[in-house]
Amino acid sequence: MPLVMGVDSSTQATKVEVREADSGELLASGAASHPPTTPPRSEQHPEQWWTALVDAIGMARNRLSAGDRAGIAAIAVAAQQHGMVALDRHLGVIRPAKLWNDTESAPDAARLVEDLGGGGRGRRAWAEACGSVPTAAFTVTKLAWLRRSEPDAFGALAHVLLPHDWLTARLAGELVTDRGDASGTGYWSPATGRWRTDLLARVDRNRPWDEMLPRVLGPSDPAGHLVPASASELGLDDRVVVAAGTGDNMAAALGLGSPPAVVFSIGTSGTVYTVSDRPAADPSGAVAGFADATGRFLPLVCTLNATKVTDAFARLLGVDHPTLSELALTAPAGAGGVVLVPYLDGERTPNRPEATGSLVGLRSHVSPAQVARAAFEGVVCGLLDGLDALSAAGVPTSPQRAILVGGGARSPAYRRVLADLSQRTVEVPADDEQVAMGACVQAAAALAGRSPAEVASQWARPPAAVVDPGPAVDAAAVRGAYAAASGGQSR
Repeated sequence: MPLVMGVDSSTQATKVEVREADSGELLASGAASHPPTTPPRSEQHPEQWWTALVDAIGMARNRLSAGDRAGIAAIAVAAQQHGMVALDRHLGVIRPAKLWNDTESAPDAARLVEDLGGGGRGRRAWAEACGSVPTAAFTVTKLAWLRRSEPDAFGALAHVLLPHDWLTARLAGELVTDRGDASGTGYWSPATGRWRTDLLARVDRNRPWDEMLPRVLGPSDPAGHLVPASASELGLDDRVVVAAGTGDNMAAALGLGSPPAVVFSIGTSGTVYTVSDRPAADPSGAVAGFADATGRFLPLVCTLNATKVTDAFARLLGVDHPTLSELALTAPAGAGGVVLVPYLDGERTPNRPEATGSLVGLRSHVSPAQVARAAFEGVVCGLLDGLDALSAAGVPTSPQRAILVGGGARSPAYRRVLADLSQRTVEVPADDEQVAMGACVQAAAALAGRSPAEVASQWARPPAAVVDPGPAVDAAAVRGAYAAASGGQSR
């Protein structure tokens, strides 16, 4: 029976899963860390991703039998979105990659919006052109930063790739991407399925952008096969099929079977999204009108601060994360009036790259449990503002169910707080690593020439946990206190 390998190359680590292509059964996994980063400058060298990939695949391979190792037939890479990998004409990396949470290009984002009309007119023009209004996260703003800040490096630029594109190129020797990840650049249109080089001309009108961008593959298209050098380094056969790959959020949606319910992902960043049949274009800039990895669309809101907020408060309170979760659950909803605005490293939604966090409502009798509860509620309230933004943009969202994924899904406090404040039943999937699983789905689809949605449906499993909202929680009051503390600006 053929096996497939899925890669999740995130901000913090590379995770690899090996699954049976027909059933989706998990056979082995491996992981290796990436160097930590701290905004406003958040950079990693792509070679560090490759080193982690080699180590993670090696760990997974060592957990397989010899027969199973020989059965690996396809691989796909899902990776952190938006980052800028700058290559010269020899395909060498010019400088470390700027990551999605690097906020140094915030002035460039503002200039690009101004360049298309400024204010509401400029935001509307960007949303109509590529589905999203650029913030510091988007690749187009990082290219503008490179031109402004490092003109020599910009002059040497011959190709610009996303993180998953670069890893796929190392595997298959092809400069390719997919529609999902391309939709997070700020210069590809989900509505038309084309690169918008006219938007890149706002960065530099004299560059041959058509020649500098990767080819966009369809949902089931393979990128090729492993090149011999990479196959040898990874201990795999060079007949292994390399799928198109995609962005991490698109892969997570694949791993969930592209569900109709709204999805909350709580990891390094927080996201709330759903799969839609129509492209989204939100001129407020809160909703990113992404494409998904199946041929549909993935309107999404991203917040910069999620589990790193609760990690920080666990450190401040001198406890580990499980203890922080237990503490939070001993405090009532609303944390006794203590409210955390969790913009510890600036914020993407709302677009406040220079913001800092604040803790309000403190009194002399404040308890560690209240502070712990406020940390979880601050992260969740920010995501619920994102859900409101989806609805305001006309995106249909299920009012009854929510699916919780990411590292935060393992936390009883995040599960309870999300259920209470959203007033939705929260389902936690059986599989922990939805991004790696989604990459496995894509690999299986490329191997068999099937649609990813069909494979994902075949692999679907019942949820591991279901949490209903508490009947006595005044969610509106908790969210109202958060809105007041954060300036009353949900978008």
